[in-house]
Amino acid sequence: MHTIQAKSILSAKNGMNLYRGCQHGCIYCDSRSRCYHMDHRFEDVAVKENGVELLDLALRRKRRPCMIGTGSMSDPYTPIEEELQLTRRALEVIEQHGCGIAIQTKSDRVLRDLDILRRINRRSKAVVQMTLTTMDDDLCRLIEPNVCPTSRRIEVLKAFQRAGIPTVVWLCPILPWLNDTEENIRGIVEACADAGVRGIICFGMGLTLRDGSREYYYTQLDRHFPGLKERTIRTYGSAYELRSAHDRELTALFHRLCAKYGIWHDNDKIFRWLSQLEDPDQLSFFQQEAI
Repeated sequence: MHTIQAKSILSAKNGMNLYRGCQHGCIYCDSRSRCYHMDHRFEDVAVKENGVELLDLALRRKRRPCMIGTGSMSDPYTPIEEELQLTRRALEVIEQHGCGIAIQTKSDRVLRDLDILRRINRRSKAVVQMTLTTMDDDLCRLIEPNVCPTSRRIEVLKAFQRAGIPTVVWLCPILPWLNDTEENIRGIVEACADAGVRGIICFGMGLTLRDGSREYYYTQLDRHFPGLKERTIRTYGSAYELRSAHDRELTALFHRLCAKYGIWHDNDKIFRWLSQLEDPDQLSFFQQEAI
């Protein structure tokens, strides 16, 4: 861990990352890619020590409250958050300004901030987004080693359901020969239905690899799944997009199951809803459009 002084904190679309890098060790993480020009080791997380102050200044300049997104590049509940509490302090600022929050994580540490998220949701809108990749906790511990397993994440989703806070799940990535099975996709969607998840974001069955993330992924395949690196290279070469051989049938299954359980599954519409502060409980738009 090391500290840096950030020049700004909000993107043009009101996205925010208080940390740069992550300690969760997910073998497929795109944020390791060289195109993001990270000049330090990924696990040596850069802490934007002035991030909360910059957020307060940015929100003071807003003409009206808005939705803030966080977690797209670095998990806001990476382990050092327990000590530093930058995410919690940022949520307090968001609450003070009457803004909403769409927070994306893999960690059960988000439950620590249930009190603030409940208050934000009563006043404006709070959405908790959780990434799920596999229903097999043993596989989860290999591909996402330093974060709570899927079974615990489902418990977290249920806790937010009980608290009246809407949830969205990111079903990605789907790794060829590891979690690209009907049993896995069916299990995740059914668990989401049981947990009252409002929507599932899915970009199809596969993953993307860029320079930087590709090398790390292959290193971890060699470590945990002997022979799979060579099989992947033979099949995909240096392609950016690695689509599962079962992409078509699994994607169709995903949409059928979501429709069956009344779970939103149109990415564009979910993203629009995540970005809209007004009328968080107005679901008719989605309900009228057979998502």
